[in-house]
Amino acid sequence: MMKRDVHFILNGRPATLSVEPRTTLLRALRDWGVTSVKRGCEEGECGTCTVVVDDLAQKSCMMLALEAEGKSVLTAEGLVGPKGELHPIQQAFIEEGAIQCGFCTPGMIMTTYAFLRKNPDPSEEEIRVALAGNLCRCTGYIPIFRAVQKAAKTMRELGQLPGGAR
Repeated sequence: MMKRDVHFILNGRPATLSVEPRTTLLRALRDWGVTSVKRGCEEGECGTCTVVVDDLAQKSCMMLALEAEGKSVLTAEGLVGPKGELHPIQQAFIEEGAIQCGFCTPGMIMTTYAFLRKNPDPSEEEIRVALAGNLCRCTGYIPIFRAVQKAAKTMRELGQLPGGAR
């Protein structure tokens, strides 16, 4: 099958990938070497492949790579600061014990990132609804919900979310 080039911004940098038209964004990113995007169900059910495309959480297994043309794609690698410092969401997941095997974690973090940009001060119920499409087999969800709440508070205090310091 003939390949086509897709041009987009990946974690803040221009990227061009040559893909077959049937290639999902998940497979293209994995082939590119992006290891945080996990292959889980490949049916849009588990959320392990979640990335943020133009500020929206997207399950990359359900999106063709060619659909990323001209868009901005953010993965967990793109959240790490220039000196290797963790993003407040990543740090909160560690501090709250929201990571065990780690397989679901990047998808949870990316869903949280997109969610908090829209809802900077969520209730626990809103967090539960936002993360409903991301499955975790290890931690139970309570540490994850605590991590999201902690990250939201930290990000508001740092001025990284609407609502500023409170």
